[in-house]
This record gives sequence, C-alpha cells and structure tokens, in this order.
Amino acid sequence: MVQNLWDSSKAAALTPGLDELVYRSNLLGADRRVCNWGGGNTSSKTIEKDFRGRNVEVMWVKGSGSDLATMKAGNFTGLRMDDIRPLFEREEMSDEEMVAYLANCMIDAKHPRASIETLLHAFLPFKHVDHTHPDAIISLCCADNGKEIAREIYGSRFVWVPYIRPGFTLSKMIAEGVLANPEAELVLMEKHGLVTWGDTPEACYAKTVAIINEAERYIEAQVQAQAAEGRVFGGAKAEPLPAEQRKRIAAAVMPLVRGLASGDKPVIVTFDDEADVLEFTGSQDAAQLSRIGAACPDHLVHTKVVPLLVDWTPAADDIDGLKNKLKDGIAAYKEQYQAYFERNKQADDVMFDAAPRVILIPGLGMLNTGKSWTNSKLSGALYHRAIAVMKGATALGRFVSLSENESYNVEYWPLELYKLSLAPAEAEFSRKVAFITGGAGGIGSETARRLVEEGAHVVLADLNLEGAQKVAAEINAKYGENRALAVKMDVTQEDQVAAAYAETALAYGGVDIIVNNAGLATSSPFTETSLKEWNLNISVLGTGYFLVAREAFKQMKEQNTGGSMVFIGSKNSVYAGKNVTAYSSAKALEAHLARCIAAEGGEIGIRVNTILPDAILQGSAIWNSNWRNERAAAYGIEPDQLEEYYRKRTTLLVNIYPRDIAEGVAFFASSKAAKTTGCMLTIDGGVPAAFVR
Repeated sequence: MVQNLWDSSKAAALTPGLDELVYRSNLLGADRRVCNWGGGNTSSKTIEKDFRGRNVEVMWVKGSGSDLATMKAGNFTGLRMDDIRPLFEREEMSDEEMVAYLANCMIDAKHPRASIETLLHAFLPFKHVDHTHPDAIISLCCADNGKEIAREIYGSRFVWVPYIRPGFTLSKMIAEGVLANPEAELVLMEKHGLVTWGDTPEACYAKTVAIINEAERYIEAQVQAQAAEGRVFGGAKAEPLPAEQRKRIAAAVMPLVRGLASGDKPVIVTFDDEADVLEFTGSQDAAQLSRIGAACPDHLVHTKVVPLLVDWTPAADDIDGLKNKLKDGIAAYKEQYQAYFERNKQADDVMFDAAPRVILIPGLGMLNTGKSWTNSKLSGALYHRAIAVMKGATALGRFVSLSENESYNVEYWPLELYKLSLAPAEAEFSRKVAFITGGAGGIGSETARRLVEEGAHVVLADLNLEGAQKVAAEINAKYGENRALAVKMDVTQEDQVAAAYAETALAYGGVDIIVNNAGLATSSPFTETSLKEWNLNISVLGTGYFLVAREAFKQMKEQNTGGSMVFIGSKNSVYAGKNVTAYSSAKALEAHLARCIAAEGGEIGIRVNTILPDAILQGSAIWNSNWRNERAAAYGIEPDQLEEYYRKRTTLLVNIYPRDIAEGVAFFASSKAAKTTGCMLTIDGGVPAAFVR
C-alpha cells in the first residue's frame, strides 16, 4: 500500500500557496509506485498580486522537464487563470498554438515552460489537482477489461477517458467528463494515468493516496490468487542462476553489450538482478508480454517501445553462447527499430539511436543503457514499473498498450523532445569511463576531478581503499550519484587487477580511458641497490603497468570502440638520475611499454601516450615517505628545501602540481589528441637534462 506521508506539523510551517504545492509534489514523487521520474504534474490555484498590485487568480503548475520528487518553487510556472479560461470555449487547438498561447499567460517570463498538461489542470474547477502514474492505476488502465474492473472498485465515482495524447483535446474531454458526473472523484486515463483533486493541499494529496490504495488492494488480491497457483506471468520457465554467477556472467558480457549498443557515441551500461526482474525474465509469458509495448507513455520515452528479450537458456558456463545471442539479438533489434521508424516517420524526424535501452536475459537479469549512469538506471527503474504494471494488468485480464503509431507519436513528439532538450549539453568526456590507478593520491585524485568536470565517470583504484572512497564520495556529492567508484586493487596482483575491471564493467559497462598512475619510488646508490628494491620497482612500475594495460586492452577490444591509455611516467623515464637506478629503469620500461602497446593498439583505435612529470610534491604519498629525505640527501640539502630546489632548476622557474598533470591527461584522453599515439609529453617546467632527444 502507498503510505500517506503528510506531516501536519511540517505543512503548518509552510507559507500557504506555492510552498505547499512544492511539499505535496515532493511527497507524491517520493514513491516511484505513484509517480515516474520526470512524469506526472501537480497544480494549485492561488491569488497573487500582479505587477500593478492587483489581485489576480494564478495557477501554479509543474514546469516542463522537472521531477516531482526533487522540484522546488523555481520549477513551477505561474499562469493567469483569466487568460486561460476562455480556451475552454474553443473546439480545437494545436500543440504549437497551445504552447505559444500559454507563454503569454505566464506571470513571469523567466518561469519554465508550463507542463504539457497545463490545460488539464486549468479546465478542472478545483483549487488543487494531481496527475500521477501509479502502478496500480496503470495496471487497471492497461487491462483490456479495465473499465469494467474500475466499476467494481469505484462504482460511479470515476470518469474513464480513452487514450488520447496529452494536449488541448484531452484536457477538454477530461473536464467535460468530470462536469457531467456530479459523483466524480477521479479520472482514469486509458493507458496513461490518474487525475484527482481536492479543496486543500492535504485533502488533494490524501485523495490521491486513497484512490491508489483502493485499486492496489483489489489488484493485490488477484495477484496473490495467481501466485498461489503459480500462474504469475504464466509461471516459471527459467530459474535464476546463483547471485555470484549472475554478476560474473554480467561483468563478462557487458563490455560487448556496451560496444554493440554504442553507435556513434558510447553508452553507459548497468546491471540489475532484482527479484521482480528475475521473475519476469524467467517466466513463460515474458517473450509475449515484452513485445506488446510500453505500459505508459512516460515509460517509453526512456525505455523505448519494447525491450530486447534475449533467447538464452541460463547456464553458468555458457558465456560464449550468451555473447552470440546478444550479438544476434541487438543486431535484429536495430533492424526492427529502423523499420519501425521508417513506417511511422514524419517530415524532418531524425531517428534516435536504434539500440535497445532495456535488455532482458532469463536467469541473469536486466542490462540498461543510457548516456550516463543516471540515465541508464532511469531506464531500468521505469522497466521495474512496467513489470509491476504487467503483473497487475495480467492479474485482471489481458495487458494492452498503445498502438505502434501512437507509441511513435509519443516517442518523437516535439513537446516530449523539448523536455529532453532541457538536459545539460554533453561535455568532452560525457559517456566515457576512466579507470585511474593510484586514485587516492595527488595526481590520481586530481585527474579524476578534472575528467569528471567534463562529464566522465571515474573508477579510483588504489591499495588505499579508504583514501579512494573519500575522493569518490567528494566527487559524487558534487557531481551526482555514482559518478565515481572506489575499488581496492594491488597493481602487482593479476587476480586483483582482473577483479577491478570486472567491477568496473558491472558498474558502467566497460572502460574508455586508462590512467596508469600507481607508483612508488626508492633511492639508493647503485652498489647498495638490493634485489628486493629492484624487484619492488619493477613489480609496481613495470609489471603493474603491464597488467593494468593488458586487462584494459582486453576490455577495449571487446567493446570495439577504441580507447585511450595515458601512462604517468617520469623525467627519469629519459634521464639517468643519480641514486635511482631501480626507479629510473622501471620508469624507462613504462615509457617503452606504452609505445609497444600503441603500436599494437592503433589498428583497433586504442591510443597510448605517456606524460613525463617531475617533482610533484603536493598530495603525494611518495614524497611524504622516506623518498623526500633520500632525494634531499642526494642533492645535499634539507628536505624542506626540496620544493624550492626543484623550482629553481627548471628553465621556467615554476613548480609542478597535480593539476598540471591532470591537464595533460585530459588532453591525451580528449578528441583533441585523437590522432596522437606513442607520444611522450614532458610536464616538468623545463629540465634541460631531461629534454627528449
């Protein structure tokens, strides 16, 4: 049941009017069973002072492109009711006319564009109106016998409206239906949603919750009866694999899916194996139900009309078989989407990417695609709602959806496309995933911040998990959920490196940028350099860089979308430093390893470049170790004199900071360096002894 979350003490502290509308809207949006992300709309009619100090009736309605759960006062639009009411006398009005007219009704031109369904709220003669998309109500409205079931639940208290795309005609139809029924308490919009109202904000909210719960109680009884007989979705066909096997298989196939679904631009792929997904994907009726169409217009904008259900029999050791099924399935889906577009397109329509947004795999779960982690998870969240609706609708009767042409007209509807256009412009590293070793350190953490600034998702791999988690938490707090992920990894351990990439695949679908940055440094005269010290440097700076690059190469090759690797070398990669034989040799190994990989990766679009920094003391675990004392002793100075010593030996007389190296990484990883590979870039302030020659 949907809980009534109204808190009278909180509500009493609000300023009457818009603040109460914000509170009511946030409560409705807090439960996704009530309102989809970005969907639904709310309104309140109040008296406001206009620019001349006159009292005017104003309707506050949700602005286009916002979400009820998080919207604030600035996301609502105020419109003069005296300007809107005359529209009710019209016989018809196009979408373009409606949008232009409503723009002239706004009390402030700086307000967002009013909701597509503004007239629905304006034409109803009530102070407070809610329009939502509750699972239970959509189940009722997507059942072939929904109108008859509604009579059993609500008697004569409802108005049933056949499916019409939102706009003037639907708004007028709803108002006329309500005015013709003195007993009306709600409107059921076929294949769409619910409209309720009230004289006060609390009464409106309470009515919405009560109406939903009436339907939910009825539907739940039918679902329980089906469950008792093992008939939910026609009964089970395929049992879920064990949880760890599901994750292992998903991680193995997600880079392939990412490549196949990316097209001109990469996508982020996420994995979901919640119980309802496993029940549906493994059911007898999943193949037939998943092809019927979207459960609600709000769903298909993010999920497309139908998902891809992969015809695969769950088996823990059949990863190759699943990959083949995915290749065939995604290719067929793209062909079918192209044909769907060609059948329904109108002049000037431009086809979206043809790949599926939702991929259902029996026994395994669901893969979702999107331009970011958030968008990918959104398509998954909406398909959870679709599963709930199908469960309810099939418990009542037969699940039905919009016709193909109706679905197309929603997906490519200019007013719906306008909402999508409100999203921020994509940046250089949008849709990209960067894997950074030594992510907790000065260079690693600053590189992560630099790439995230321009849209990247980042994985911070470090032995210091706590430090990496701290950086990830800071990034996520600033840029949004799951933009950064921390993983514990020892670059010298092959199994840990492979596990970190599997975790990356499971989180984002794969990798695009590798920053090979993990490091250490030791200093000893050559005759005092022990085999242990030699092996330590070679192990971390040589073998570690090899393992990280090799696993990245495998994943990038599977994706078949190219990639960029940036090695953080050192001035010592090309300069034979005093008392640093082991360190300098390992750094030289790094630089040549990068060139070798560049030679082999070019034909599949994998670029590999190296940055040669020098003396970066800030935020460095290396320079806060005994290395500082060792280098100071080598130069015959005190440790606290090192920074000034390094500055003065550069031709530019500057110090080098982690941000300087991060800028170099951003350049090599960006489209500006798309034709550059096998290159070494010095960022050291100009140390003549280390000039590349």
